[in-house]
Amino acid sequence: MDRATRFLRDAGNPAAGIRIAACSLAGELEHHGEDHPETLSSRNDLAYAYQSAGDLAQAISLYERTLTDSIRVLGPDHSDTLTYINNLASAYAWAGDLARAIRLFEHALTDSIRVQGEDHPNTLSCRNNLADAYKSAGDLARAIPLFEQTLTGRSRVLGEDHPSTLTSRSNLAYAYEAAGDAARAIPLHEQTLTDRIRVLGEDHPSTLTSRNNLALAYQSAGDLARAIPLFQQTLTDFIQVLGPDHPVTLTCCNNLAGAYSSAGDLARAIPLYEKTLADRTRVLGEDDPHTVISRGYLAGVYLSAGDLARAIPLYERTLTGSIRVLGEEHPNSLTFRNNLANAYLSAGDLARAIPLFEQTLADRTRVLGEAHPDTLASRSNLAFAYQAGDLARAIPLHEQTITDSIQVPGSDGPDI
Repeated sequence: MDRATRFLRDAGNPAAGIRIAACSLAGELEHHGEDHPETLSSRNDLAYAYQSAGDLAQAISLYERTLTDSIRVLGPDHSDTLTYINNLASAYAWAGDLARAIRLFEHALTDSIRVQGEDHPNTLSCRNNLADAYKSAGDLARAIPLFEQTLTGRSRVLGEDHPSTLTSRSNLAYAYEAAGDAARAIPLHEQTLTDRIRVLGEDHPSTLTSRNNLALAYQSAGDLARAIPLFQQTLTDFIQVLGPDHPVTLTCCNNLAGAYSSAGDLARAIPLYEKTLADRTRVLGEDDPHTVISRGYLAGVYLSAGDLARAIPLYERTLTGSIRVLGEEHPNSLTFRNNLANAYLSAGDLARAIPLFEQTLADRTRVLGEAHPDTLASRSNLAFAYQAGDLARAIPLHEQTITDSIQVPGSDGPDI
């Protein structure tokens, strides 16, 4: 990707990035034709620009075409082809199509090992991406060993202080956190932050990201006394370094609101969620996935405050937007459907809650699998909904959920 496109993407201007990438592709087509390697590279860059802007349908279509053409023009083992395989897999993962993403990441890793070797940086990246896809699918038993192997490999090949090594350390900490292993996750987040401060400096965006990640880990461990001040400091720093409207700053603002909500401080959480939604709508647009997520968070905090009159319409709007932008089966859409069902249940509207819970469970089972934590949560939620009037259906579901939760590594049962 050219320097100008990267700058605009990193500065939080994906629309301008798309325009520049499209102009670059048009120039390559005019000068070199459809099959020139520079044309393929420019098409890949345009796909990445669409992905950064949240337009996954356009991104995936362009990635698929780029990969097909690269296999035909350059061959299946060319380094560019291997990169395009990995990029397409990443787009599938962003779109929530984990089944296709994992298959393609496995293929990319196998080919990269065969063609480039175990220790090639591209192979290490493929291994990291496959691990991340396994984690997203709830398969921590396969994800964590791969993250550990990637960190070991990057430390040996690139050095302890290389940015990719520091990223691997952060990714492994996240995986431990997802497995409920705070004892290993928090020290690793702390080490990553210390190393990034030393290597990159206090104000580097990656350092600020590490501080945000550590705050999230403290929050997950229930240590809000350490999480909230760290979120506050990180938000202040992001505003100074990236500006108040940068997408990463808005994400940090959302995270601070979530910490306030976890602490039961709805008086501070609600205005901050409202501000984040307004800012994301203004900066990113109504249909950006981050805007949709902000709308869902705000609906959730309204529900926590008992304000069903505002929560339910906002959940309905969030679900509609997520389906339109991400599709029916994207994990976010499934989460929003589950949350809307919970809101209906809170309002005592079983006639609307139960069918939504049933649909969400069926979809999560098909898309994510029987053992995924979100599937277990859906089964438990449906059981609780049945419990309000149909114990004969509720009890077997509760029993099945308990059995399945025990069998999932790192699971303490579903979060309701």
